[in-house]
Amino acid sequence: MIALEQWRQTGATYQFDNMPIFTRTGGNPQGPALVLIHGFPTSSWDWCKIWPLLEEHYALYALDMIGFGDSAKPRDFAYRIHDQATLIERWLQEQGLTEYHILAHDYGDTVAQELMARDLERQSGTRQDGSPLRIASVCLLNGGLFPETHQPVLIQKLLLSPAGFLIARLTSKQKLANNLTHIFGPETPPSDDEVDAFWELITNNDGVGVMHKVIHYMPQRKQFRERWVGALLDASYPVKLINGPLDPISGEHMATRYRQLVLNPDITLLPGIGHYPQVEAPQEVVESYLGFRANV
Repeated sequence: MIALEQWRQTGATYQFDNMPIFTRTGGNPQGPALVLIHGFPTSSWDWCKIWPLLEEHYALYALDMIGFGDSAKPRDFAYRIHDQATLIERWLQEQGLTEYHILAHDYGDTVAQELMARDLERQSGTRQDGSPLRIASVCLLNGGLFPETHQPVLIQKLLLSPAGFLIARLTSKQKLANNLTHIFGPETPPSDDEVDAFWELITNNDGVGVMHKVIHYMPQRKQFRERWVGALLDASYPVKLINGPLDPISGEHMATRYRQLVLNPDITLLPGIGHYPQVEAPQEVVESYLGFRANV
């Protein structure tokens, strides 16, 4: 595990449309490029436990998306999934990448689906933006891949309500701890140190002031369902799902839907694990991921 302070000290800042974005790279520069895309409401530090287990094998790339962690959290921003995907693509191109693999979680799954949709469009010639980027494989952790199976917890519903701004302001570290404990597996709850770090990253740059805006990725999933689910179903490269089945938001019920819709689904269920597999069971996630990549 990489402590938060060390994670921050070994990061860098990228300017995206005059917004400072926290980025982190590392691993094996001779290895394939692996882009790790975090979820809501946390940050790239979500990968701190599996990063050391992956860096021998891959060149690693991660960032805090707009509105998250140590990146900019503007109040006058629309927080569209489209913009987060553009941020990632522009940064990766500046890193000199052409082909890359994706490992994503939660909100990051939806960003990955938008990246997959763009990849399909470039393959078909309907998107001619000059980008050299191509996706080689995708691995998804717990997330709302299908809006019909997504079961938001109460705090998410409240943030989406007209009182969302006030709800965000009333959020506390104890409430965060309670919510995380609810969505983690019963035998793998977050530690006090993890809650402290999550809270610090969420509240940095007045993050609670934009939570009610960032949460609007949920209606976007419904609006763009055909595009994003279609990208998942039509992918021409290997796709894998690693799922914590005890997650009340997108656990086994989501994996069941995945199995119904995806042809020849590659699914690994991690018994006893909840919404944050990479935090709760990092070794198991990495073993499953390395097995997937070996087959690729």
